Amino acid sequence: MRAVFAEDAAALIGLVIAFAGVGLHQLTGSPVPDAVGSIVVGALLAVIAVVLIDRNRRFLVGQGVTADIEKSIAARVLEHHEIERLTYLHLEFVGPRKLYLVAAVDLKGDRPEHDVAVALRRIERELEDHETVEEAVLTLATPDEPSLGFSREEAAPVAEA
Repeated sequence: MRAVFAEDAAALIGLVIAFAGVGLHQLTGSPVPDAVGSIVVGALLAVIAVVLIDRNRRFLVGQGVTADIEKSIAARVLEHHEIERLTYLHLEFVGPRKLYLVAAVDLKGDRPEHDVAVALRRIERELEDHETVEEAVLTLATPDEPSLGFSREEAAPVAEA
């Protein structure tokens, strides 16, 4: 949608510039306004192309999130009463205000494998219920992995992505 809007806006602005250049050429008889108009339209299209290339590049390679969003999502993960600590967190935008979340967590207690798998899937679905989390993937942390340093006290509403 952004590309279509940018291209259409550039086309309309280019038409106005071209009209002005041709109009001034007709009024003055000089080819300079028409030539300058053509150069300006070309520069406008080049700028729009570079902006769209950069924007699409960031989405293709996975646009990262701000520290505030990371802190907010970490707090959301730690809100779950079954999660003891968070040792890994990776977030990236996969669409407008939509995040892909990968985290390594340490669950409270010592439960059988089946119970742990069910708990992880349930927590993933609960995280995905939030409007900004498109998909959540949780894995278990090992005891020797250090915590990321986020705490439950930092819990805050998830910032707009």
